[in-house]
Amino acid sequence: MLWALGVGYVVSGDYFGWNFGLRPAGHMGLVVATLVMALLYTALIFTIAELATSTPVAGGAFAFARRALGPFGGFLTGLAVTLEYTLAPAAIAAGMAGYVAGWVEGTGAQWIVGWVPLVSYAACVLVNLAGVGVSLRALLVVTALAVVALVLWGVAVVVGMPAGAWSRLGDNVSTMPPIAGVMAALPAAGWFFLAIEGVPMAAEETRDPARDLPRGMISGMATLVVLAFAVLLLAPLAVDPGVLAGSANPLPAALEATLGRGLVFDVVTAVGLVGLFASMLSIVYACSRQVFALARAGHLPTWLARTSGRGVPHVAVIVPSIVGLALLGLAERIAPAEIPAADFVMQVAVSAALASYVAICASHIVLRRREPAMPRPYRTPGGIATPSIALVLSLVALGAGFVHGIAGGVVLGATVGLLATGAIYFAVVVRRRIAGRTLEAELALARDDGPSVTS
Repeated sequence: MLWALGVGYVVSGDYFGWNFGLRPAGHMGLVVATLVMALLYTALIFTIAELATSTPVAGGAFAFARRALGPFGGFLTGLAVTLEYTLAPAAIAAGMAGYVAGWVEGTGAQWIVGWVPLVSYAACVLVNLAGVGVSLRALLVVTALAVVALVLWGVAVVVGMPAGAWSRLGDNVSTMPPIAGVMAALPAAGWFFLAIEGVPMAAEETRDPARDLPRGMISGMATLVVLAFAVLLLAPLAVDPGVLAGSANPLPAALEATLGRGLVFDVVTAVGLVGLFASMLSIVYACSRQVFALARAGHLPTWLARTSGRGVPHVAVIVPSIVGLALLGLAERIAPAEIPAADFVMQVAVSAALASYVAICASHIVLRRREPAMPRPYRTPGGIATPSIALVLSLVALGAGFVHGIAGGVVLGATVGLLATGAIYFAVVVRRRIAGRTLEAELALARDDGPSVTS
């Protein structure tokens, strides 16, 4: 289940979004950018595994940073994660609309496409409201289908690949990618792995967190690396990277270019929608747990921590979904003309995620030095060198996206503006609400040890 949760968070990144990195970097430039981000996320997963087993609470990154960086650091980290998990489903919903647009034909196609984001959000909310058992079992099924479909897609593309395409691979390898292009592609490359760090938010619903959280995260990351490079190798060979860069459905586009439309095209497109839904479903789940933990600890309005009779934080499921859908509509109006709204939303989500990674890695380093005797059922291999690598690469990717990325200045303004608004909220509201609480009291509230709000 934890493997499915980790892969489910991310598998949509194989189906959509990564191809935006082809515009600034080309094929080999995006390969290099993906290698960098794979190293970042691998180091990050080993870092989080130690933190998650030391503090196995639903708050995840918020709880780690609260312990290491204090109330303000914990709040900003939790806010960055919440922002990431509110915006990522919106980008995925736009991706689902793109898949449907490339599949259906006729005069009613546009009408159908327009309803896809709303319907996908409604489905995610309903499944999550059914309870954690139902939502995680559903996630296991749809994630397995999405992975099988990726394998089927890879086999079909290889079988139908034009003979001259393989020779282009040698030409691409011999071409030195531009450094600025590689830097600009880092956020899109991160989409192959974004949100795998959310697995610890299921800590309170895991039977043996000390054993199962590291195993689920590491096996999930290994699966994602294999899938990412399979997609990245084959798709830009089947379709010209310049054309693929702007595609709303890159995997079906590659399949159509090799085998044409037919049964395999329909299956891959349909299951591609399932894969996109798997990520959306799991990220809505993770977002609800992060919002619930922040609200339970008093860092967000306490009514967001209400739970249903099934034990589901239903308000924390519904409210961020409404906000995400609204922000997607807003992005379609304010996104710069040179990038699609989905790409704009994706870049802001990745930027918020990278900011949270900096805080997570700093928390690991601080806790290793300040609390050496803290119980650590799992210890990060490499000690503080591993989080240090992830921290440096996160800062590089964060700066690269803003400096070299398409519409990077607008993305920077949106990200900083949202986090700054949260900082003002903390100063005006939260600081007074949590005044006098000790670290132990905060962590008790981040677990079920403290009072929770039920409906």
